[in-house]
Amino acid sequence: MKKFLSVFLSIALIFSLAIPAFSWVEINESQSQIPVIRISGDGEALYDPDGNKIFHYKDVAKLVTGDSESGTDNSEMYKSMAESLLPALTKGLLTDNWDDLYANLETEISKIFSNSLLDENGNVTNGSGLSERRKQEMEKKRNYDQKGNKGFYSWEDYWFHYDWRLDPMETADDFHTFVQDIKRTTGCEKVGISATCLGTNIVMAYVAKYGAKDIQGIGMDGSVVGGAEILSEVISGKFDVAPPALMRILRDVDGLGMFSIDEFIMETIDMLVRTGVLESVISTTENIFYDKLIKGATSALALSTFYTWPNYWACVSPEDYETAKDYVFGDEGSEKRVKYAGLIEKLDRYDREVRQRVPELLQKIQDDGAHLGVISKYGFQIIPICASSDVVSDQFASVSRSSFGATTSNVYKPLSDEYINMRTAEGKEKYISPDKFIDASTCILPDSTWFIKGSSHSDWTTYEMQILYDVASADRQLTVDDFPYSQFMVYDDETEMLYPMTEENCNTEHWDADPDVYQPTSIFDKMKVAITSFAKWLKLFFEYIATEKA
Repeated sequence: MKKFLSVFLSIALIFSLAIPAFSWVEINESQSQIPVIRISGDGEALYDPDGNKIFHYKDVAKLVTGDSESGTDNSEMYKSMAESLLPALTKGLLTDNWDDLYANLETEISKIFSNSLLDENGNVTNGSGLSERRKQEMEKKRNYDQKGNKGFYSWEDYWFHYDWRLDPMETADDFHTFVQDIKRTTGCEKVGISATCLGTNIVMAYVAKYGAKDIQGIGMDGSVVGGAEILSEVISGKFDVAPPALMRILRDVDGLGMFSIDEFIMETIDMLVRTGVLESVISTTENIFYDKLIKGATSALALSTFYTWPNYWACVSPEDYETAKDYVFGDEGSEKRVKYAGLIEKLDRYDREVRQRVPELLQKIQDDGAHLGVISKYGFQIIPICASSDVVSDQFASVSRSSFGATTSNVYKPLSDEYINMRTAEGKEKYISPDKFIDASTCILPDSTWFIKGSSHSDWTTYEMQILYDVASADRQLTVDDFPYSQFMVYDDETEMLYPMTEENCNTEHWDADPDVYQPTSIFDKMKVAITSFAKWLKLFFEYIATEKA
């Protein structure tokens, strides 16, 4: 179980993907006459007042596996969890009373994340936050013109570092001050903004409060403003452990070389998926335990891990928000609703002023004279426990959300011929991706939205940053026609090259998404797939036994 949890958390939180491609396009370093402020997501490590690192998302796996380099041993933690949770689980099974399990689960998991949790009002209580080094860097940037003798600004001159846990509406005030300081220091009337991931929440909160009159252009990449399924669905009860999705993610990490999975083990899991055995087991388990165990554990896990952080709540989609509050805090008037009233007030404010107004705010950016460009990435699936694990996504958020409106297929099938013919008849065939997974014509900005296959949500490549920088610093609205590459591209992480997407190089996934393999429709097809898979597994089984004996 320990090894399984290790693998699962590593997959869910930190895996990245490298994909092969073909002809490439070179981009020179971008330069401009105005400063562009770069604001990212949760990549910044957090520290306590004594300078000790308390949290970084890449360290989450170490919390489960231990860290051999530093000698971290988590055996005592596991012992404590077992002593606390096993009796409570036994009591639940025997008496159908799960309250002790929920309470103990929240207590034990809180020990792991204790230094990074916020209080019931969504505030920091232990003095944790940015490192002193980052604070000093920010202070210097506020008062020093980075242009200097260069005669131009480059795309990494100005970073806005912030505590990414906090309420976006409050961080927006700090961001506004930073914008004004940079304008004052540089003497520029306007600045540009390059935002990724959680940073897009801050930018939209800033626009909601201050407008975009001080901004020349905004480039957004991996936007989670419209919601990120990996955070939204898990916290709102949209669980669906899809066996084919499990196989896809195992193929991903095996293809990456993150760790090697024995062929026999892989084929055993694959056989259980194709024969329907794994689905039956999962379905039975869900029917028995879902309401009593999974649903109740959601609140305990939420408030002991990431969901005292308002900026993570900002990633919950509009349709999931109210359900998510019920899952985490209980019904109106519940004990947790009362205890966390201050935090909920902040969450509701963001919901009213930003989440429910996204199309209006995007239009406000343009009405205020600022330019806008969007990058949406895909080629990765969302973790298997999400109901939307088969949507076209960047691992965290679906393309339809991160692109502000693109129409997509799912990972099993491209857009239908009928749909593509309809778009072609309307003269919109240029907006269909070569792999036929995406129709960009339905985006809010169809001519200023780029799609990159092979760059995951957690991978912010130089090419992407330069696109965002050019969009943010240009003196006019740029479109895909202003760049020497196509609207749809493929990125190769190994060579760090960007490639125009073609029908020949677009099939880059490590996994088999053929619906006839994992979703056969007729009884005959199901039996055929099951028998074929079992026969293949049986052959490998005897080969495995022979190898072990030898």
